[in-house]
Amino acid sequence: MDFSFILDPGYLGYFREGLINTLLLVFWSGLIGMGLAVLVALGLVTGPRPLRWLLSGFTTVIRGTPLLVQLFFFYDGVGRLLISVPALRDSMFRPLLVDAFFFGVVTFSISVAAYSGEVLRSAMTSVPRSELEAAQAFGHTRAQILRRIWLPRAVQICLPTLTGEMILLLKSVPLVSTIAVVDLLRAANIVRSETFLVYEPLLLVAGIFVAMTLVLTTAMWMLERSYPGARPAAERARKAPGTA
Repeated sequence: MDFSFILDPGYLGYFREGLINTLLLVFWSGLIGMGLAVLVALGLVTGPRPLRWLLSGFTTVIRGTPLLVQLFFFYDGVGRLLISVPALRDSMFRPLLVDAFFFGVVTFSISVAAYSGEVLRSAMTSVPRSELEAAQAFGHTRAQILRRIWLPRAVQICLPTLTGEMILLLKSVPLVSTIAVVDLLRAANIVRSETFLVYEPLLLVAGIFVAMTLVLTTAMWMLERSYPGARPAAERARKAPGTA
């Protein structure tokens, strides 16, 4: 095994750029996607029937098609279509319309919105009706019930599943290497093509992803443990008779 390429400043720069782009893609896609997921879940649970049908079709299409196909669709399809419009081609939005990183964020955000939106919808329907009725009896408005009780309880229920969704997002990021974004996989492929090292660059990338997954899993576990109401419930479960 020859990992001497790590000492080369040029190759190290590729991996540094790839790591930064990977983290930025996960951050922005996760942030925007989760915000959209809340709206999707609310529409599926409380929206009028036409809106529910529309959102159900959206989640079915996004979850039923490969993420790589979606990436090509937005970058090569929607991107070229928008840049062909003179008003957009000559506007301040032109840099975004030719930016592969931007379309990577768009694609991953939509994917997170579809998957996590269905997870949140299921969690929202699992919140006991009695809790919502009790809040209504205390005089809370619908907005207050949603903000203070319904949505927080739903997030608490599905937080372990959302952790899995974030890990899947992290592992999906290397797909952007197919649209010329320098991520960790593209950096490894550049090193492989120039040094003819087959395994070592990929092993380095694999190690970095394992480390990032461990950090993300630990952070989400700490969030789950510190979530209001989570720790007392866990402690009661451990102290319950007949539990190990």
